[in-house]
Amino acid sequence: MFSMFSGLEAGDIIMEISSKENTQFFSNNTVLPVDRSSFKSESSASKEKQSCCGGIKIFLGALSFVYFAKALSGSYFKSTITQIERRFDIPSSLVGIIDGSFEIGNLLIIILVSYFGAKLHRPRIIGAGCLIMSAGTFLIAMPQFFMGRYQYERFPSTINSTVSISPCLQNKSQTPLSALEKSQAKINAGCEKEAGSSMWIYVLLGNLLRGIGETPIQPLGIAYIDDYAIEENAALYIGCVQTVAIIGPIFGFLLGSLCAKLYVDIGFVDLDSVTITHKDAQWVGAWWLGYLIAGVISILAGIPFWFLPKHLPKPESRKDSSTSSEQSKFITEDNKDQHKSYQQQVKITEMAKDFLPSLKNLFGNPVYILYLCASIIQFNSLIGMVTYKPKYIEQQYGQTSSKTNFVIGLINIPAVAFGIFSGGLIMKKFRINVLGGAKLSLGSSFFGYLLFLSLFAMGCENSDVAGLTVSYHGTKRMTDYEQDLFSECNSGCACSKNDWDPICGENGVTYISACLAGCQASNGSGKSTVFFNCSCVGTLESPSQSSSAVVGPCQKGKECPKMFLYFLVISVITSYTLSVGGTPGYILLLRCIKPHLKSFALGIYTLAIRVLAGIPAPVYFGVAIDTTCLKWGSKRCGGRGACRLYDSNALRSLSKEINHDSGN
Repeated sequence: MFSMFSGLEAGDIIMEISSKENTQFFSNNTVLPVDRSSFKSESSASKEKQSCCGGIKIFLGALSFVYFAKALSGSYFKSTITQIERRFDIPSSLVGIIDGSFEIGNLLIIILVSYFGAKLHRPRIIGAGCLIMSAGTFLIAMPQFFMGRYQYERFPSTINSTVSISPCLQNKSQTPLSALEKSQAKINAGCEKEAGSSMWIYVLLGNLLRGIGETPIQPLGIAYIDDYAIEENAALYIGCVQTVAIIGPIFGFLLGSLCAKLYVDIGFVDLDSVTITHKDAQWVGAWWLGYLIAGVISILAGIPFWFLPKHLPKPESRKDSSTSSEQSKFITEDNKDQHKSYQQQVKITEMAKDFLPSLKNLFGNPVYILYLCASIIQFNSLIGMVTYKPKYIEQQYGQTSSKTNFVIGLINIPAVAFGIFSGGLIMKKFRINVLGGAKLSLGSSFFGYLLFLSLFAMGCENSDVAGLTVSYHGTKRMTDYEQDLFSECNSGCACSKNDWDPICGENGVTYISACLAGCQASNGSGKSTVFFNCSCVGTLESPSQSSSAVVGPCQKGKECPKMFLYFLVISVITSYTLSVGGTPGYILLLRCIKPHLKSFALGIYTLAIRVLAGIPAPVYFGVAIDTTCLKWGSKRCGGRGACRLYDSNALRSLSKEINHDSGN
């Protein structure tokens, strides 16, 4: 939107000329699109008109519910990004590809749906899309029922057992043979099921179907409202739809928060045997449960559209308006055939012939092109940040997945809803025209991005992790991470550098495992295990006399909760500021083109956003995030798994650079 106004005046002239041409074209030959022939009796026509009374409001309510359903499933997917990454043991770059498959699904049919769908039964096409969307949502959850139970890294001493094993295995003879055999048997069993990790493909295919199903909702639904609503109410109606749709992400993230607290195999395993908590980096919540709920809601949302009419009576104020229905263009000028049914007049071949001229018309509109280019740049940063925002908060501020999703759903999303509604209300109350809407959208984006970049000026320092962010002697800034995992204090232990079973020493330092901490003994089992005589814990500048440690990583620094509060406040203000320009931007997009091309223009716009922002942004954000990983997990049969610990400083700097480049 930053470079939009160089051709704005030219765009206004083009729109004015096109509006006059359309008015002249339709003044004498426009036939109201109805489902039956014009030979209906007056009584049947009056009944039809009476039955359609309030039809636009019924459609508005149905479309709002569909927006709620698709927003819920989409936001829930965002909330489960880290859960999917851990469950399938895959890096962020691969998760980015899975997330981008949704946009690929849109890409496959967006042009066909937005162009040909505008001439067919739009409500029923939306209903069919809801069924496809629900099928994809159910498919995402399917791997949970075909994969084995989730296996996380845990040393035998923390598993509920009557056998007491020393974490520091100075000699393998310290471990009972039966325990070693059982441990090896579990590893072998895990290797046999290693092929199950490729089931992330089903998640990708399910997300692809979700993208296909969602395709007709926006271009056909918004254009349908703009066709049959009173012109001055169109902005308010669109604002209402988008505002109600924001309730979907609220429930989506809150549902993600609830499911993140539930163990992934709930109902399949004894929860008392689970030795990790939702604060652990290996914890995986019941990610699949929310997809089953979202799938059912999508089915319910699609039902009303199968009973809605193909056309609605046009408002009296718009019968002779230049903003006539986009379907009116395809009514022939020959009055001899005007009594034939609408379906017989419109043929697929005639639509196809008009495709290239319509496309040329769109790309010849400078306002449309400038708005499109600005939106692509803007959405590159927004989509990337929204996709990985839960991960960013978790890693930067040491929050759990459950709390992160709760905060986003309860604080950030309502601010977005209020901003979108405010934009539509301002447009209506002050009767802002297209030029004023463009200015409002520009100002919102400019100040919003200034606030957006300020979010990355704050953050928490890296947690103190021995051998990664601090040395075993308390020195900050490690360089060679793998070699520094070993020190004199644990040289007598038979430890593996690939393990990730963190413990928190009494000195406030996290150790990758009890073995690398040099712990000689343990007491208790499961989550209540306490390690004693940890030689590495007593080697720091502030040694602990007891040299003990507990299961789980240490909390971030004392200043981190305060910084997280500041982050939330600025984030809410940023979300509101950016959202105020949403509705004016939509109105600008609709009004800067010829009326009969609205659905097509929205479809091309959506296509460009998905191809040039929606697909690549999660991928290159994910690749960039992977470069900040300090400790990778290891798969049971070898190979790199999901990242266990990120460099907070590098992650913050990287996010700032990427978003700054996208904003420019």
